[in-house]
Amino acid sequence: MRRKVIAGNWKMNMLPNEAIAFIEGLAPMVKDTPNEVILCVPYTDLFYALLNAQGTNIKIGAQNMHWEENGAYTGEISAKMLKCIGVEYVIIGHSERRQYFAETDETVNKKVKKALQEGLKPIVCVGETLEQREAGKTEEVINQQVEVGLQGLTEKDFETLIIAYEPIWAIGTGKTATAEQANATIQTIRKKVVEMYGNMAGFSVIIQYGGSVKASNAHELFTTSDIDGGLVGGASLKVDEFEKIVNFS
Repeated sequence: MRRKVIAGNWKMNMLPNEAIAFIEGLAPMVKDTPNEVILCVPYTDLFYALLNAQGTNIKIGAQNMHWEENGAYTGEISAKMLKCIGVEYVIIGHSERRQYFAETDETVNKKVKKALQEGLKPIVCVGETLEQREAGKTEEVINQQVEVGLQGLTEKDFETLIIAYEPIWAIGTGKTATAEQANATIQTIRKKVVEMYGNMAGFSVIIQYGGSVKASNAHELFTTSDIDGGLVGGASLKVDEFEKIVNFS
């Protein structure tokens, strides 16, 4: 049975002192959870988050990385840089990176391959806009993102790689796909992984839901057949709210 993975994406929020206080508050609240807990924090918080998460069951992730190992890429961070300080996870291809920073399925693919090569666990985001959903193109868009973004991998990669389905129309809007809608789209993603890499890859890959996940809807979402936890945005900035999501069961 697949584990549940709850990841908080802090985006461009939290100063180091706030990150320290958050982890100190959260750690005792989630120490007995059977679910995996991840905080994906800004670069400036990574060192402090890693230090304060030691001895807890909280894992630390970054929010982006470059696919090159080094070079003249001002402002970028490599997978090796993240790995060497103890980062375990990295978000790749978040819709905000695609929307504001020209991320494409092709650059997502380069980053995923490099992350896996360096021993990082990528959380790969896919999702459709409201216009695409209303035009009936959800399945087409999702399959394209999975096919291109995850090409050239191996079946074994899906033991560590995580996919996050985040309907763009539900991010930060207060709107949420119904549990049935989210589960159905995640089944589509799983089917595509099976088509590309076989039954074991499709069965073992963790697929999260992201899009206005809150304490009030976490249980309904996470107890469906195919949703393996969540990539949580705004609600991951509040200790009490995030704790309730982690301990949804």
